[in-house]
Amino acid sequence: MTWSQAGRWAAAVAGVVALGFLAVWVFFLADNAATKDWYTFVLTFMNGITLAALYFIVASGFTLIFGLMRVVNMAHGTFFLLGGYVALTLQRHWVGKGDIGLQSSDVDRFWIEWVFPLLIGGLVVGVIGLGMQQTLLRWNQGQELRQALITIAFSIIVADLMLSHWGGVAKDIAIPLKLDRFVNLRIESVQYSVFRLFILFFAVGVGLLLWLWLKKTRTGMVIRAGVDDRAMVQALGINIQITFAIAFFVGSFLAGLGGGFGGSFGTLAPGLDGQFLLNSLVVVIIGGMGSLGGAAIGALLYGMVGNFAATYLPSDYNPYSIIFTFVLLAVVLAARPLGLFGRPA
Repeated sequence: MTWSQAGRWAAAVAGVVALGFLAVWVFFLADNAATKDWYTFVLTFMNGITLAALYFIVASGFTLIFGLMRVVNMAHGTFFLLGGYVALTLQRHWVGKGDIGLQSSDVDRFWIEWVFPLLIGGLVVGVIGLGMQQTLLRWNQGQELRQALITIAFSIIVADLMLSHWGGVAKDIAIPLKLDRFVNLRIESVQYSVFRLFILFFAVGVGLLLWLWLKKTRTGMVIRAGVDDRAMVQALGINIQITFAIAFFVGSFLAGLGGGFGGSFGTLAPGLDGQFLLNSLVVVIIGGMGSLGGAAIGALLYGMVGNFAATYLPSDYNPYSIIFTFVLLAVVLAARPLGLFGRPA
């Protein structure tokens, strides 16, 4: 056994030990341990899985672009925020209240005043992302550092334009009245948000559609082949540029659509772009480059660890809960340098 293999085994054992200790802490040792307060445990679990659903919607687009094109799209978070702002503007315009903040009672037309703004926001961002890929990135193919720098510059420019147009005050997209209610989960009498459950089911739908597209269609097969051996795909006479364009459009669309969900989930404000770029990077690194299943597992682990750490740490140490997400990242990379489901490029 080599030193590198021994180090990976040690990291894996340390991860298992840490996971076991955390389970004991959550169930038995914490002040609000699950054995004493099942209500908090169920609520934390549901919050973690629904937050993971939002992470997956955004990160699935990132891993699609990253896995096929080897482009670390540093503008992905900016696309997220831009999609949210476009959806916000359209919703307020169609409701007819201009720049006034809306309540769910104002949004009684589910499709016109919420679904269509989110879809159009995603489409606008998809077109912008495709334009960026065709005009700026296509000519620097294979030069990963240069492409990363180009997307950073693009994101800074767009972020400044968004700040100028929409201002620096946090704004939110009003969720429709049909989703602004609670349902009894029939577990410890937990009343849970229908909107958050909707995000969960939508993320599952996105995952299934992407899986069918990648596994059952010719374009998907080309994408998967491009992940494994781009040169061979080109040698077979397949126009890889069209595949790149489709992948970049879909990835950007999912980022913009995620921004609409994120603006409904919380608020839209400058700085959120950087936060969701980091979220997407962590999810993809944990799951493995180019793996859709890895993105789902990475989002689930990331969402769960963040929520459980914030809930079950002692109150004095609650601000340090973010550390646990990066401990998760460090352990995964030490044991599996390519991520949980990653493969060599």
